[in-house]
Amino acid sequence: MKTIGVGLIGTGFMGKCHALAWNAVGTVFGDVPDIRLVHLGEASADLAARRGREFGFAKASGDWRAVIGDPEVDIVSITTPNQFHPEMAIAALEAGKHVWCEKPMAPTLAEADSMRAAARRSGKAAILGYNYIQSPAFRHIRKLLDEQAIGDIIHLRIEMDEDFMAGPDGPFFWKHEAASGYGALDDFAVHPLSLITKMFGRVARVITDMTKPFADRALPGGGRRAVETYDVASSLFHLENGIAGTLLVNRSAWGRKGRIQIQIFGSTGSIVFDQERFNEIQLYVTSDRPTEQGFRTILIGPGHPPYDRYIPAPGHGLGFNDLKTIECRELIAALDGQPANVIDFEEGVEIERTVHAMADSFAKSAWTDVR
Repeated sequence: MKTIGVGLIGTGFMGKCHALAWNAVGTVFGDVPDIRLVHLGEASADLAARRGREFGFAKASGDWRAVIGDPEVDIVSITTPNQFHPEMAIAALEAGKHVWCEKPMAPTLAEADSMRAAARRSGKAAILGYNYIQSPAFRHIRKLLDEQAIGDIIHLRIEMDEDFMAGPDGPFFWKHEAASGYGALDDFAVHPLSLITKMFGRVARVITDMTKPFADRALPGGGRRAVETYDVASSLFHLENGIAGTLLVNRSAWGRKGRIQIQIFGSTGSIVFDQERFNEIQLYVTSDRPTEQGFRTILIGPGHPPYDRYIPAPGHGLGFNDLKTIECRELIAALDGQPANVIDFEEGVEIERTVHAMADSFAKSAWTDVR
């Protein structure tokens, strides 16, 4: 492709992330087609026009269908709330557009399956927004695992915590509605599951508990509404390769701002990563002399691609939006038929199956197979 015409639907936090990525990918990587920001869609014409000016799009509409119907648009970025993903993604694929859709795929497994079927029929690239797998830190962890740096893996422990729903005084909003999904499972757990998928493979069996710290929340206009989703979930799991682990997610964890911590315990060492220390890995290996054994800090730098595309020196650090730009570059590779480090709709459905198996396990209070 000599040029890529971009459409964007939704301009909240993730919509802005996509716009930043599309604007930056050519500057950072240099080896991509010309990017044209063609058409932006929002819930109203006024908001669309304002965001279009801010984000640099040539056209803006208060109807998302106009974005998909635009013949100049080659790919559609979908960054709307979860319940709108299926209709928009399927419509875009049926219109012959590639799709870059934020996670999770959809509130129900049937809808996710329909999205995957539409992608298969279209033959177009259909990618999900799992940008944490793009981290140079995680890429290096995968390299260490491939090299057997810590031997055979015997146990995983992975957590994701934030505090944007901590405390009883936070207002009710769309992530508290059942229409958005289960709660922390599909809002949060899908991210750790994307890392597990890329590093270790599929989940086979799960058992899960979920809780609601607060039964209701205040409505902006007054009154209160019952919370319909679960802010905390705890799971035990077994992978298809026999590795066991725990997955803990919490949207009401005071003091945690953007924490994904993974601990990987092997037969000859351990690896620890905490996203609140975004550019560091902790590595322990038993091959060190007993008198010097201990966790060493590996500071991410130019030796950990694609960090080198941003900064020529270690110690400066990358951030969340940089990962989205790396994801954008991987997406462009997929458009060109090249190998790409992405979660497509095929792998995305497997993550959704795991989430739904976890919810089913909670309902049954029993171990459940992921089918």
